Amino acid sequence: MHIPTREEAYALLTEYNDQDGLIKHALAVEAVMRYGARKRGLDEETWGIVGLVHDLDYGRFPDQHCTMTARILRERGWPEELVHAVVSHGWGLCSDVEPSTEMEKVLFAIDELCGLVTAAVLVRPSKSLHDLEVKSLRKKWKDRSFAAGANRDVIEKGAAMLGANVDDLMADAIAGMREVAGALGLDGSLAGTA
Repeated sequence: MHIPTREEAYALLTEYNDQDGLIKHALAVEAVMRYGARKRGLDEETWGIVGLVHDLDYGRFPDQHCTMTARILRERGWPEELVHAVVSHGWGLCSDVEPSTEMEKVLFAIDELCGLVTAAVLVRPSKSLHDLEVKSLRKKWKDRSFAAGANRDVIEKGAAMLGANVDDLMADAIAGMREVAGALGLDGSLAGTA
């Protein structure tokens, strides 16, 4: 059984996705997954790889999201447990694979949340993750018209699966994404730009 490396996962991601936004989202989810694994004392590399490729098919096959990812990963010989983990993030939306492991539940919970964090940072004058606090993110959360594409019901469902509260997930997402803020363009370097 071949366990893919981070480099192989990134090459696969960029083979199927050329949109900057999708790649940055994948990097954000990877970072939060790594942070979550580290916090739990679990396998950071595996968690990160799953986060990195979770939207593998979205750039080319948005109408077959998760279905095509499963096919691509299986064709490449990825372990079934990783295929299951990746596909489970779409549970109830584009997949009937329910998250069952801790890794899968975290991915399900934080995928949409990473999009909300990114949107919240981009409307800040600083354009920086480094001064974003949970309290500010919570205000954006309550405004359902803000980042309306970030499915708050999925985030809440994921938090419930984990026995966590949404504020704790927000803190973890911010902390994980701060580790790669520069790669995400959310380190303040965009401040002053439209």
